[in-house]
Amino acid sequence: MGEGRTAGAGGGRERGGRAVILGIETSCDETAAAVVERDGRVRSNVVSSQAELHARYGGVVPELASRRHLELVSPVVREALDRAGASLGDAEAVAVTAGPGLVGALLVGLSAAKALAWARGLPLAPVDHLHGHVASLFLEPRPLDPPFTCLLASGGHTLLLDVRDRAWEGVRVLGTTLDDAAGEAFDKGARLLGLPYPGGAAIDRLAREGDPEAYAFPVARVPGLDFSFSGLKTALLYAVRDLPPAELEVRRADLAASYQRAIVRALAGRLEAAASGTAAIVGGVAANSELRSALPDAVAAPLELCSDNAAMIASAARYTRALTPPESLVLDAYATAA
Repeated sequence: MGEGRTAGAGGGRERGGRAVILGIETSCDETAAAVVERDGRVRSNVVSSQAELHARYGGVVPELASRRHLELVSPVVREALDRAGASLGDAEAVAVTAGPGLVGALLVGLSAAKALAWARGLPLAPVDHLHGHVASLFLEPRPLDPPFTCLLASGGHTLLLDVRDRAWEGVRVLGTTLDDAAGEAFDKGARLLGLPYPGGAAIDRLAREGDPEAYAFPVARVPGLDFSFSGLKTALLYAVRDLPPAELEVRRADLAASYQRAIVRALAGRLEAAASGTAAIVGGVAANSELRSALPDAVAAPLELCSDNAAMIASAARYTRALTPPESLVLDAYATAA
């Protein structure tokens, strides 16, 4: 396990003595670009969400996501540079999500980043999306220094991590989900309750009107520090199925609140069991209001950095080995974590 090399050495022109990293993120259904200074100050962070596009299908349609990224990536990069008061000439490196994620979506961002880096003679930093979420904690104004125990909970991943270094090589997995990710459990639960996509936010809103003790949904007990949410999802399915339509309408908020409480208990309980010192939460599920309340002493990523964004990718690039041609030109995307 070694330290990552900063993405810094490159051919960009610094403005006012401050070099910047241009980050690009297209791993799923957000097209994002950001400009971050090498000391971790965020100059701009632009996210164009496709939630409305995919809502009619109840989830992300990969080909539609890829096509929309093609339309948005250039305008989003331009907007990020404009908001930062910067140009490509100010960049010292380009950072991009290489995976995991939807391969078609990733390739759009990767192709754009390769073209920008090649045209400007800049190094290209390929960032692991999961490293990006952890690196959201390393940004100003309140950067968190390792070591700490981190819960990374999103639509595609649920991990307990032992973070010993800011480089990805210094992060060790302590536990993971055996089936659904926490965010996926929220989305599937929302569909069962007839709520719109994205499901996690919809359940969070509705749960505020319900009684979290109304239903005793199970929290799976699995060995070690792993998670399991499939049994919880099945319990909600049975509860919904057994209610007449009129009563379901009356009890929908109670079901949402009880279901959310069970997910939060599982996440918070595992993090508390694993952490002997500082605890942190990152990822889309870290925006959940009950999870944040259940872990008042944990360091939580700022709300704007919980969902997929490019500032976290640029942050991680500071601790990632940057590539130059020909290595950067043959870089490929990957769908799953190594």
